[in-house]
Amino acid sequence: MAGPNKPSNQNNNQNDNKKKAPIGFLGIVLWAVVLVLLLNTCTSSLQNSSTVEVRYSEFRQWVEAGYVDQVEMESDGYYFTVKEGTPPLTEYADKITQSLSEQQRNLFNSLLGGNMQQALEDSVTFVTAPVTDYTLVPLLNDMDVDYGTKRVTNSQYMLSVMLQTILPILIMVVAMVFIYRYIFKKMGSGGIGGVGGVGKANAKVYVEKKTGVTFADVAGQDEAKESLEEIIDFLHNPGKYTEIGAKLPKGALLVGPPGTGKTLLAKAVAGEANVPFFSISGSDFVEMFVGVGASRVRDLFKEASKMAPCIIFIDEIDTIGKSRDNRMGGNDEREQTLNQLLAELDGFDPGKGVIVLGATNRPEVLDKALLRPGRFDRRITIDRPNLAGRLATLQVHTRNIRLAEDVDLNKIAQATAGCVGADLANLVNEAALRAVRMGRKAVNQQDLLTSFEFVIAGSEKKGTVLTEQEKQMIAYHEVGHALVAHYQKNNAMPVSKITIVPHTQGALGYTLHLPEEEKFLMTEDDLLAEIRTLLAGRSAEEVVFGSKSSGAANDIERATDIARKMVTMFGMSDKYGMMGLATVQNQYLDGQMGLTCAQDTAAGIDNEVRSIIDRCHADAIRTLEEHRELLDKIASYLLEKETITGAEMVAIIQGRDPALAEVSLPGDIEPPAKSIRMTNEPIPMPPADGGVPPSQDGGADGDSSPDAPDHVSWD
Repeated sequence: MAGPNKPSNQNNNQNDNKKKAPIGFLGIVLWAVVLVLLLNTCTSSLQNSSTVEVRYSEFRQWVEAGYVDQVEMESDGYYFTVKEGTPPLTEYADKITQSLSEQQRNLFNSLLGGNMQQALEDSVTFVTAPVTDYTLVPLLNDMDVDYGTKRVTNSQYMLSVMLQTILPILIMVVAMVFIYRYIFKKMGSGGIGGVGGVGKANAKVYVEKKTGVTFADVAGQDEAKESLEEIIDFLHNPGKYTEIGAKLPKGALLVGPPGTGKTLLAKAVAGEANVPFFSISGSDFVEMFVGVGASRVRDLFKEASKMAPCIIFIDEIDTIGKSRDNRMGGNDEREQTLNQLLAELDGFDPGKGVIVLGATNRPEVLDKALLRPGRFDRRITIDRPNLAGRLATLQVHTRNIRLAEDVDLNKIAQATAGCVGADLANLVNEAALRAVRMGRKAVNQQDLLTSFEFVIAGSEKKGTVLTEQEKQMIAYHEVGHALVAHYQKNNAMPVSKITIVPHTQGALGYTLHLPEEEKFLMTEDDLLAEIRTLLAGRSAEEVVFGSKSSGAANDIERATDIARKMVTMFGMSDKYGMMGLATVQNQYLDGQMGLTCAQDTAAGIDNEVRSIIDRCHADAIRTLEEHRELLDKIASYLLEKETITGAEMVAIIQGRDPALAEVSLPGDIEPPAKSIRMTNEPIPMPPADGGVPPSQDGGADGDSSPDAPDHVSWD
């Protein structure tokens, strides 16, 4: 059945091409005719611009005066030239010269070598209207003027028409054909009748390991790698799966936050698969012309079926896979592209070994028909890495980095909870750049911690001038955060660093908190402790100065967000109980909530949120008033040093000398590097239960990730 149909399809394609080609060629001819006519028009206008019309009486006077040299008697007029040095030529040249500005005259003289007058006289031709005058010919004979018309034969006329019209058209057609072929060959078209590759898929094809990325370059996503390794094994060894009756999955959807490594994982698949790998972005299908996207989908799957077994990777598939909802107006081009994609996913035989991979960070907007089994059979979640994943990722990114002896990637992984792979790669690179700036040959622990700080807060603004009152208010604000966090040891993260040095990302100061262990669940007490810590800065301002500043804006925003989630999503409200009042709209992007309740309920939610915040605010004020003396001591020490560690703050609380904090607590501070070495051996992974030594590096110039805002509080 397949044999007879194939030639038929080929014949149809050939017939289609034959039909398209003449239309394209006709278009080229028409364009050539238009261009030649425009060219002739321009030539004629240029010729007319050097022709001066005169009255017949003036022409006869010039003949009688002996000025006229030659006369061409045409049907549309008498064209004549005058002798050199005669008044008509001189007057014409003077008139043209006087109409020009001095700058224009100087320009023409420089271009014509100072012979502008002579050039004007040589280029002019006079014309007058033909008048029936039987005395003109005798007068021309008497004045010895050459006159008459040139006899033109039919052959000469045809040759003139050929040279002036037909030949330029032919030359223009040939030139346009070659240009058209060259341009559209570069664009991937298929001849003159094509549309210049508009409907051709421009997917990049990787064969074998040309991407330069393998699974060894991907860390922290073991579950995703396992799922993809099974697909790759199916392509290489289909027999052991078909033997039991298993079918190859048609597609797998990679979902997760930005920066987690979806595209990197797809490139690693290309490096491991040893089969052709088609990589294309969803935006490459979308054009302003309706039907182009669908044509590109057809072309992509056609090419893939020829090279089966193979893998097709569509990045940012949400561009073409959005839900077909016409409530707000549809998009015909995108919907046609999606419909064609659905048809292709249903149409090809899974036994051929064509696997479709899609990547998106907006799975909630995808059409349900695209997600059903039989199209994308698997959804592979690539989430933020856990502690073991972050450690493995740091090991990957530091493979080619010279590391000092004091580097402890365990502590860096512990401090970067919530960071994705892209954040960790940027952190390592910033640390390497800092080491070069400091003149070192290797990256030490301090470089990693300082780059951590640089990523979240930016560099120090050393030129910022603050008043003494502003410094005092900032110092008490940050110490308020740290002191309240300290007295909530069971629920709040320990303080690592306090600074009142302004930074480039808008922070006039900040308090860095590093977790002692990774948490996957937050209890109600943990959330309330976090709110108290956030509001403690404003509470310190009220306790000490009896006033409020604008520095607590970010703290208030984050505290309100936590309290609202407690009421609407976590079921931690006495009034509403375990009632879901909101949903997350983009879980992998901004994480914003959308209320799913009545307006009266929304007003009640605001009251509950206000109650939680007021209660936590009162708790923070009470804690600071109870330890007012410590608040003053730590704030004074911070004003003196501008930046202190958590160990120094603990030393003041315990009544010890903060200057000796490093000596008294040697376990809290990393020892200086004694020697430089290359770290080639892998760093041991943490225990399976996630228990690692607590990070208490109080002397670090720490950084935190934008994705982990609960580790740092700044204003």
